Amino acid sequence: MSHEFPEDHKQAVYNAIYQRRDMRHFLPTPVDPDILNKLLAAAHAAPSVGMMQPWRFMRISDPTIRQSLHLLAEQERVKTAQALQQREDEFMQLKVEGIMDCGELLVVGLMDKRENFVFGRRTLPEMDLASVSCAIQNMWLAARAEGIGLGWVSLFDPDAVRDLLGMPADTKPIAILCLGHVEKFYDEPMLEQEGWIKSGKLTNVVMDNGWEEDKAAKAQQRD
Repeated sequence: MSHEFPEDHKQAVYNAIYQRRDMRHFLPTPVDPDILNKLLAAAHAAPSVGMMQPWRFMRISDPTIRQSLHLLAEQERVKTAQALQQREDEFMQLKVEGIMDCGELLVVGLMDKRENFVFGRRTLPEMDLASVSCAIQNMWLAARAEGIGLGWVSLFDPDAVRDLLGMPADTKPIAILCLGHVEKFYDEPMLEQEGWIKSGKLTNVVMDNGWEEDKAAKAQQRD
């Protein structure tokens, strides 16, 4: 008995995967609340280790808070550029976020009291982060299917964002998500489109029966 989707359904799934982009350019058009709820529901349907569902989504509707998040991202953008040394000027030319432009802004955080969940985390406590990443990817793919762009911003000081949003001390913000309508989706990942980095080959990251140093080196080189 086959459990596979019909061919057109399978193609739709692959279309969402391969056409998904980390978006930084948005139109000011508001996102329909029903669509936003569908995207949040898709995120909440993600797998999580021990069924802990560690994701917490904070919708930012206050323009003052949005502006503050933008300033925190800008501060980190400058520090990141400085850390890149010889590529500082090149990095500063990149558009790295659309916080002030997107129709909806979400901050995603790891829940508090995560230490109470041991199932699947005794030796790998970072599986809470992996679980939240699955939720964000679910939202990303659902957004692409709905024709909505999503950009994951990680340029911020987690402590500063935690303080800004009044989050408990044992939580951790891990993403600012810019969500909204776009004029078009990038033909290829924007960092590749802008010549910042070249995408690596699948053959360099798939290994047989253990770690293959040559393949690891090629993956690092992005040849």
